Amino acid sequence: MWIRGIAGVVLCALGAVWIGQGSGAMSGSAMSGHASYTVLGGAVAIVGLALLAWAVLIRRRRTSG
Repeated sequence: MWIRGIAGVVLCALGAVWIGQGSGAMSGSAMSGHASYTVLGGAVAIVGLALLAWAVLIRRRRTSG
């Protein structure tokens, strides 16, 4: 459960950075200004949110059971 939660937070943060770099909001990288990194960052962030939701669901099942 904890590993899913930590991985979810890390993937959300990584996705946010990639979205920022891909959209040009963060400069100074080879990824800056490339729209493909914006899309990839969005996908990574969605996977991170799914992992977080899964961790919360498991925790609720264990505490209510």
